[in-house]
Amino acid sequence: MYITEHEVRAALTYDALIPAIRQALIDSSAGIVNQPPRTILRAGNQEGPRNGWFAVMPVVAGDVMAVKTVTFYPRNAELGLPTHMAMIELLSRATGEPLAVMDGRLITEMRTAAVSAVALQALASPDVRSLGILGSGVQACSHIEALKLVRPELDDIRIWSRTAAHAERLATQTGAKAVAIEEAAAADVVLTVTASPAPVLEGRWLAPRALVLAVGAVGAQLRELDDQTMQNACLVAESRLAVERESGDVLLSGARVEAEIGEILSGHAVVPTGRRIVFKSVGMAIEDLVAARLVWQASMAKSN
Repeated sequence: MYITEHEVRAALTYDALIPAIRQALIDSSAGIVNQPPRTILRAGNQEGPRNGWFAVMPVVAGDVMAVKTVTFYPRNAELGLPTHMAMIELLSRATGEPLAVMDGRLITEMRTAAVSAVALQALASPDVRSLGILGSGVQACSHIEALKLVRPELDDIRIWSRTAAHAERLATQTGAKAVAIEEAAAADVVLTVTASPAPVLEGRWLAPRALVLAVGAVGAQLRELDDQTMQNACLVAESRLAVERESGDVLLSGARVEAEIGEILSGHAVVPTGRRIVFKSVGMAIEDLVAARLVWQASMAKSN
């Protein structure tokens, strides 16, 4: 069975995905998911940050196994192509039988936003009202949908982008407003979804109890957040192993992970109060597996 992106879009909803991702994060922190660190190969097609990469992400969990192959080519945005593209194969754990192969681009987009939505639910205070977004690509758009679903009271959405026209366009599409970076960074919740190789968010702009959802700049030498942001906050990770291996925001700042989000969700760690919090995610194969399983189940139900 091959499932196209069009079919994925028809089958996958945030209403189903967000609770599935929540359980996946708990299971990952509990050690009941077998997912080795992803293997990443540089494409060598360009110099510096334009250099694309190719990654392989295998995982075994529950009754299924999966492997995602994903590419990231920053220059694709200039060519009108997605910067991330992916394929996911889902297999039976009992027999090894291939169950489905599906396009993984939209799954990657949606599961990333779902992870941030789960973190927002767990880490943000009940009175948050404003959301500042640094970046204006597909992740910014998908995050608005997912975050508003779990916190509909986020009615003050501020968007900044290095390309002002892109921020204006997304603001018009989503009922947000395009603002200067300092105004976006002063929001209750700040989302960073850029491909910047150098920090764009400065800690001096942040509110004392801000929640920062740091999603972009995946790579040991890339970062979106400056040292002040990283060192003056409680750092919560999607996965200690993953961020300490792949996040330049963590590695280059010397910040220490205080808890995994799965530990907080399960009650094995406590949400800090009265402090600024940075939640750093880089993506895990278990998130792709649970999303692919939902798509496969929906496709099977439709065919029957």
